[in-house]
Amino acid sequence: MKEWTVPYQKVKKRFNDVSFLLKEVGEEESLFAELLVELNVVEQQLEELEIKKMLSGELDGKDCYLSINAGAGGTESCDWVQMLLRMYQKWAVKKGWKVEVVSLLQGEVAGVKSVTLCMRGACAYGYCKAEKGIHRLVRISPFDTNAKRHTSFAAVEVVPKIDETIAIDIKPDDIRVETFRSSGPGGQHVNTTDSAVRITHLPSGIVVSSQKERSQSQNKDICFDMLRSLLYERERLKREGFLKEVGGEKRENAWGSQNRSYFLQPHTRVKDKRTNYEESNIQKVLDGDIDAFVHAYLKEVR
Repeated sequence: MKEWTVPYQKVKKRFNDVSFLLKEVGEEESLFAELLVELNVVEQQLEELEIKKMLSGELDGKDCYLSINAGAGGTESCDWVQMLLRMYQKWAVKKGWKVEVVSLLQGEVAGVKSVTLCMRGACAYGYCKAEKGIHRLVRISPFDTNAKRHTSFAAVEVVPKIDETIAIDIKPDDIRVETFRSSGPGGQHVNTTDSAVRITHLPSGIVVSSQKERSQSQNKDICFDMLRSLLYERERLKREGFLKEVGGEKRENAWGSQNRSYFLQPHTRVKDKRTNYEESNIQKVLDGDIDAFVHAYLKEVR
């Protein structure tokens, strides 16, 4: 209860102090300017409490898995996935979260074709769920010698990480387990043993893989953990009837389906189609400053 009442009482006291002093300020312009700055701080703190209240759902407080998959656009889209991967890693650092790359598939020419991250931190799922959907990038292609403008797409999926206290029944006959060699940079161990694991859940068609650990058994445990989370999220959304509302609906990873668009040419801006929130400083966004978009989404949904 103190986590809620103490911050609220502090904000209330600061507001009351500013309100009282504003009535007594008279013609002292410097003091008036200081009080306006203080009032802005109070407003920011109040907004943080408002956002925190919106993250009180059943699963909002849990860690989560965030996956990024390249869509229409070929090599361009793989490069776009790598840019989004960097953005989310920087965002996680800003929020004080721990982020781990669970699986990663390199693009054939450049970039990343698909990647899954495990986000661990306060209300990780509650925040990350705002990123579900299709992300579109418009820019002059660095891979095009004619310097033409290209459009790339990437799909972001987010599921809460389910702990072992929630029982999920996975029948042995319903899964197919495959092992393969890890790919990408990682020292002598990479590409020498079949430590990476891929599990396919036959009834649902869900496929998960992990190459994070050196041990095959550890990677298998991570795969089962992801599979349990995906199955739980799937059934929960069906049961509550929120499949379309919260982003479970599968959209085509191409034109017309984007939730957020990032423009590098001819002008620079980022616009979220769901909330109409815009940011002109795209570099700030790509460097992980996306809280404003997340907050706008949470307010819209609420």
